[in-house]
Amino acid sequence: MSVERTFSIIKPDAVAAGQAGEILAMIQKAGFKVLALRMTRLTETQARGFYAVHSQRPFFSGLVKFMTEGPIIVMALEREDAIKGLREVMGATNPANAADGTVRKRFATDIERNCIHGSDAPETAEVELRFFFSTSELQ
Repeated sequence: MSVERTFSIIKPDAVAAGQAGEILAMIQKAGFKVLALRMTRLTETQARGFYAVHSQRPFFSGLVKFMTEGPIIVMALEREDAIKGLREVMGATNPANAADGTVRKRFATDIERNCIHGSDAPETAEVELRFFFSTSELQ
């Protein structure tokens, strides 16, 4: 295994519910180093751009509306096998199917309001990190 970087978002539902600190603690307890972290609020244009891969899916407009409803926390994370490791910490997309002790099992409401996003592949992580962070922020 090698050290890799991944990207994550604590979504508006978790930020509004005051769960961001506990989610971040779970991520750090799992051995992740936080390289960069920022609270921001997506515009509709940014949300459409970030989730463009889903633009033809029936849930796209609802996803954009959800992701623009309040502040989010974006994070650049690093550790060995980071992408797979973060996805294990997050749990299944549908919290009903998530393992006990995962972020989504503890905090997500449903499959659409699932409190956290994480990159699913090295190529995706690179694009997502660059969407939110400059090269100098990731050094």
